[in-house]
Amino acid sequence: MANPTHRHSRSRRDKRRAHWKGCLPNLVVCSDCKELKIPHRVCSHCGDYNGKKVIEITSKEK
Repeated sequence: MANPTHRHSRSRRDKRRAHWKGCLPNLVVCSDCKELKIPHRVCSHCGDYNGKKVIEITSKEK
């Protein structure tokens, strides 16, 4: 396999990398406690999912 004989410019390199972006997760408001959560997941603040109590959340000690 041959190696490139000419160097690619920074502009050409950066054009190729222009779409390497991170994306923020979509967040929705929990219907029970009104905290932000990831959709289709159990709320980490109150433990509800789809209007039902799924897990019991204990208070965090500092």
